[in-house]
Amino acid sequence: MPLTRAEAAERAANVDVQEYEVHLDVTADSDTFVSRAVVRFDARPGAATFLEFEPVAIESITLNGEAVPASAATSGRLHLTGLAEHNELAVTATMHYSNTGEGLHKYVDPADGNTYLYQHLFINNAGRVLPAFDQPDLKASFKLSVTAPEHWKVAANGELISAEGGHWQFAPTKPISTYLASLFAGPFHAVTDEHDGIPLALYVRAALAEHLDEQAEELFTITKQCLDRYHEMFDIRYPFGHYQQAFAPEFNFGAMEYPGLVVFRDEMIYRSAVTESQRESRANVIAHEMAHMWFGDLVTMAWWDDLWLNESFAEYLGTRVAAEATRFKGTWTTFAMQRKAWGLRADQHPSTHPVAPASVADTDEALLNFDGISYAKGAATLKQLVAWVGDDAFRAGLNEHFAAHAYGNATLADLLGALAKASGRDLSSWAEVWLRRAQVNTLRLSVSAADGHYSGVSVLQSAPAAYPTLRPHKIGVGLYDRSPEGAVVLRSRVEAEVAPSDVSEIPGISGEATADLLLLNDGDLTYAKIRLDDASTAAVPTVLPLVGDSLARAVLWASMLDSVVDGERPVAELVTLVLTALPVETEVVIVEDVLRATRSLVDRYSTPETRPAALELVAQAADRLLAVSEPGGSRQLAAARGLIGATVDTARLAGWLAGEGVPPGLPIDADLRWLILYRLVVLGAAGRDEIEAEFTRDRSATGEQWAARCRAGLPDAEAKAAAWSAIVEDVSLSNRLVEMTASGFWQAEQLDLLAPYVPRYFAEMPAMMRVRSGMSAERTAGLAYPEVVVDAETRRLAAELLARPDLDPILRRVVEDTDDDMRRALEARAAG
Repeated sequence: MPLTRAEAAERAANVDVQEYEVHLDVTADSDTFVSRAVVRFDARPGAATFLEFEPVAIESITLNGEAVPASAATSGRLHLTGLAEHNELAVTATMHYSNTGEGLHKYVDPADGNTYLYQHLFINNAGRVLPAFDQPDLKASFKLSVTAPEHWKVAANGELISAEGGHWQFAPTKPISTYLASLFAGPFHAVTDEHDGIPLALYVRAALAEHLDEQAEELFTITKQCLDRYHEMFDIRYPFGHYQQAFAPEFNFGAMEYPGLVVFRDEMIYRSAVTESQRESRANVIAHEMAHMWFGDLVTMAWWDDLWLNESFAEYLGTRVAAEATRFKGTWTTFAMQRKAWGLRADQHPSTHPVAPASVADTDEALLNFDGISYAKGAATLKQLVAWVGDDAFRAGLNEHFAAHAYGNATLADLLGALAKASGRDLSSWAEVWLRRAQVNTLRLSVSAADGHYSGVSVLQSAPAAYPTLRPHKIGVGLYDRSPEGAVVLRSRVEAEVAPSDVSEIPGISGEATADLLLLNDGDLTYAKIRLDDASTAAVPTVLPLVGDSLARAVLWASMLDSVVDGERPVAELVTLVLTALPVETEVVIVEDVLRATRSLVDRYSTPETRPAALELVAQAADRLLAVSEPGGSRQLAAARGLIGATVDTARLAGWLAGEGVPPGLPIDADLRWLILYRLVVLGAAGRDEIEAEFTRDRSATGEQWAARCRAGLPDAEAKAAAWSAIVEDVSLSNRLVEMTASGFWQAEQLDLLAPYVPRYFAEMPAMMRVRSGMSAERTAGLAYPEVVVDAETRRLAAELLARPDLDPILRRVVEDTDDDMRRALEARAAG
């Protein structure tokens, strides 16, 4: 049952929580564990309240020494009445492990049979482990002890006091929100270090021990560099004692900012070759989660309508600090190319919402707001704010905010007050248009020129009719010319403030000689859809490959991709540009993202008749890049992955699997073998025997997931039926196995075979939402959507489902947004 904002406000008015003393016994070899919890809290005398609580069986409940009947626990809540001023609730109960990544998740490693547990109480899952006042503004100390098999290790938020005879005791934490309490347990491998008085540790499954040992130096170096940078920026040092980082199997998020024990997906401990951009992404995530130690953990939002205080700031600071403190200096290029595109797409969907909505009704709605708006748009908005008020004032405001609200909660108004005081600016009007209003502006360059010189340059700003807000923008406009050596270099950049109006003149360009490229939003300072002037647009195919600045190239590529998404330019033009410009691209993240985005657009925006030719051009582009890439380098690996995903040359792929014709330096390791096999399976050139043989060869967690995806991709009716059953009704499968099955199901090469499953999605997905929950349900519904079946009938079925008043809100959002993407695809196809 979701917690409503009104219920949370009423409960916070009645209750003040001091401590959770929790003991978990996880020694039984079953699907349950024992939870013993003592909750100490103050209350308004005589008041009634409730705690979230989802037991399998209850042994005892007492409140202030008096028995409470088990019937008080119903529908996921434990109801209490007759509260005293000071209260002690004691509960002993049996609880279920989960396989959905929520509550206490249990995982058995196929590589060695070892069992691992991690606790993820995010948003409203604390009741799956203990009775809890599960809302962010009721912070308390957690005092945890665990009984587990003696050969295990256990890590938690608090520092370890003792570990003897299978019993682990941890020190009480500082006050934290319930969703931030965690643990990681099992026979995991540990590597430890220390920096600036802070104990450091890395944990991973035993099966990945050798890989962690190889990568520990890099992980510790990034951690230390980021700690140092945050200590330079913030007056309050890292506030939670030790800094542990655990890499857990089947984790729903990329990572989670538990204070003292950050948890990551264990795919971030690489077992095969990866590109430099993947290493950069991992460094960015480390910096992002560390930012949360201040934004989210030290100072926590009061309710989920201020989620941006957590995620927008962590996204901005993670990108910034990774660039400033680590060897990965191109994180803003990645942000411009990848993260902002995520924000722009989310912001134009029917489900768009402000960065800081005025109200979030309940925890279900809060879950849906963990999207590209709360992360990427919010971060881009903060980058715009820093450009406006200045970095010194920005940092001074943050430090004042931390000092005022340390170990407590805060709101948008609290932060804006601190920033306004530090900057001397009234931020209310800025916040109203940037944080309180949804959707995105489009900025277009309008140019007048005569006799080889500019006579006027203006920015035309527009907004969707349903969201007519125009905003102030701090932007750069770059003038780029071909040098005598042939490169395209920046002649000059003009920074200007675009008014919240239809037309804004850009000063400082009139009278300048016309440039080969006039780049709007050079430096990527603002958040907007960018469109070039006609002359610059026409020059892009010849200029783009020669631009030396990777961030400028990212802005150009992002503008081109977005214009194709909007149907302003045909996908055929994009494919031609990819063939021309991508083989000389040196920034790996641009290579990866352009190939990924182009492949997706080809699958959805091309007709079945034109798709093969378009896909062949994508394969040619990747092949050309592969031919000129340094052996063993990141570009080579990125090009090979792009080629594998686009080619239909099954003989060549099969040869690579057999070790024949492999480009020198390209590692055909476990992960690349699975990618090749997956493509062969989809094309009908490999089958069940090959899948099972590869899984026998790679009996690992990743191998298990790839095998599930490959089985779902088989082009035969029996395999599709089995995969569909797994997606919609098999609750024995874990979150990751279901998601991988769904990700392999729909294939543009198999439309006839898949046609019967289009109506089945809309008929059967509501039932799936009743057997899965939270983020796992949302991801499964999205991955299982028939997005490659682009036709009016798919949209009709979507409209029919959306008309149901009882539709699950998570499923409603998935269908609304993905149907809107299909609308765009159909319009683009119709336009040719």
